Amino acid sequence: MRKNIVAGNWKMNNDLAQTEALIADLKAQTISSNAEVMVAPTAVNLFSANAALEGNAIEVIAQNMHFAENGAYTGEVSAAMLKSVGVHTVILGHSERREYFNETDELLAKKVDAALANGMRTIFCFGEELADRKAGKEEAVVESQIKNALFHLEAAAFKNIVLAYEPVWAIGTGETASPEQAQDMHAFIRKTLANTYGAEVADSVSILYGGSVKPANAQEIFSKPDVDGGLIGGASLKAADFFAIVNAF
Repeated sequence: MRKNIVAGNWKMNNDLAQTEALIADLKAQTISSNAEVMVAPTAVNLFSANAALEGNAIEVIAQNMHFAENGAYTGEVSAAMLKSVGVHTVILGHSERREYFNETDELLAKKVDAALANGMRTIFCFGEELADRKAGKEEAVVESQIKNALFHLEAAAFKNIVLAYEPVWAIGTGETASPEQAQDMHAFIRKTLANTYGAEVADSVSILYGGSVKPANAQEIFSKPDVDGGLIGGASLKAADFFAIVNAF
């Protein structure tokens, strides 16, 4: 049975003191849902965040990693480095990484391989831009991104993969795909998985929605049968708002 997951992506926000304060606020909240809860601080604060949340149900995850184990990659962080500070889940393929840092499907395939080889769980992001949706190409774009980065994998690998559909036009814009649009795309994604890997794999993979999820719309979005949670941006920076979303399940 697939899991419900709510992950907060803090992006390039919060210095150490702000991270510690937000974690203290998170620890004061009550989880009243069956969802797994994750937060992704900036890389320099992963160790302290993990230490602060030791023994807590909230998992600390990373926003990105390099595909190499080590080497001359100035400024990068490897899977082994993340594991050494207690991080075992990583977000890969976020639209901001694709847009601002030119991450291609081919590069992301190498990152996914590295994460899986190191026993890490991957939250793999993908989604269409507004021009794609206006042109009716959203399904073709999403299918291409998934297949190019993931469909070289064996079926067993999907036990460690969470998918996150994030329509680029709805990230940080205040715009949100309607619950029906989210459900339609999530159902298409699950069908795409089933066509290659079979229904058992497709039904076991959690698919998250990312794109301006807020306390006001989370319950309706999460009520859809193929939406298994959310990858939350701005709303994850306020503990009360984030847990209102978590507890929408």
